[in-house]
Amino acid sequence: MKQPAAIPGGCGEVEWEPHRTAEDDAGMGFKPFTIEVPAEILDDLRSRLARTRWPEPLPYPGWAAGADISYLKELVTYWMAGFDWRAQEWYLNSFAQFTADIDGQRVHFVHLRGRGPGPFPLVLTHGWPGSFAELLKLAPLLTDPAAHGGDERDSFDVVIPSLPGFAFSAPPSAPGAATARRWADLWARLMTECLGYRRFGAQGQDIGAAVSIALAAGHPGVVAGIHLPGVVAFPPAGQSVSAEGQEFLARQQQWRDTEGGYAHLQATRPQTLAAGLADSPTGLAAWIVEKFRAWSDCEGDVERRFSKDELLTTVTLYWATGTIGSSFLFYHDSQLDRGPRPGRIEVPVGVALFPKENPVTGPREWAEAAYNITRWTQMPRGGHFPAAEEPQLLAAELREFFRPLR
Repeated sequence: MKQPAAIPGGCGEVEWEPHRTAEDDAGMGFKPFTIEVPAEILDDLRSRLARTRWPEPLPYPGWAAGADISYLKELVTYWMAGFDWRAQEWYLNSFAQFTADIDGQRVHFVHLRGRGPGPFPLVLTHGWPGSFAELLKLAPLLTDPAAHGGDERDSFDVVIPSLPGFAFSAPPSAPGAATARRWADLWARLMTECLGYRRFGAQGQDIGAAVSIALAAGHPGVVAGIHLPGVVAFPPAGQSVSAEGQEFLARQQQWRDTEGGYAHLQATRPQTLAAGLADSPTGLAAWIVEKFRAWSDCEGDVERRFSKDELLTTVTLYWATGTIGSSFLFYHDSQLDRGPRPGRIEVPVGVALFPKENPVTGPREWAEAAYNITRWTQMPRGGHFPAAEEPQLLAAELREFFRPLR
């Protein structure tokens, strides 16, 4: 990948500039980060795909026992002969990207200036098996609301970092470093020291939700509010569990029994799993795409929500950067985190419950015991990837939630 020149900044060497014109780059004397996957990596990828050793299908139809082999063959054929990575790379590079070195941790991020009076800073954090690319449909709706049916006074400055060990952010180098608390500290420094924001909001999904909660817990002086697609909360101590709570716990356990094997394996044997997926692009696609189908509001047809190009852009980012193993570290290291647990989150918290999201959020009364809930919205559709599945709905929700916090 082509590396831009660095300039001194508030958090080590910072590669940052909010505009993408040639005149600005020439005048400032540095270049933003540009994705440019070497041709030899793409050639090797196609060669490996062509030599895939396919398993015999198990005696179960479709996706009943995991990835549908017939669909996977169709996807791999397209990956070899129809998918244009350079076109996707051009699209990704149309969003201003930079890197910052924060205490030796290289953080890759997108930074987009809002178009409107006084844009409000907002950091968006992806989860697994996503990437920063998952949030790019949402970003223009936030930076330029007037161009998308909204009010220019609701504009945001949007920052989208890649989690450490994902895409172009370096993997954590120390054991136990891949935790929400440590990453929240990185985000706080990125937003305040590197980008100069005194106050900002946060939104995240999956791992990104955990990081946003840790931001609110550890940095309440600079975090104005957080917005989440769900919150982990437990029955208040000493109280009986209502019928609603019992139904939720049963549904959550059923989901863990049928869908939770991936998390246990990534938490307990990440290196073993990485050895296979880092060697086989077909295996990598099976592991990731199966989750996009199972966790989205797609009624069993993954391409109702995600095109082949969108799916393969995500998978190719993991492949080209060799980060599938390091993306598992959060699952492993979170078990080892012995840091202090946060008390009640007092900064304002908005929750948007998408109907096909994985079951993490119990009754509202549980959430209100642990979080300062100021907005609680039942969304009409969407799943685990709301920024990619329902960007218009999520953008409208974020405008509403953050409007009184600006």
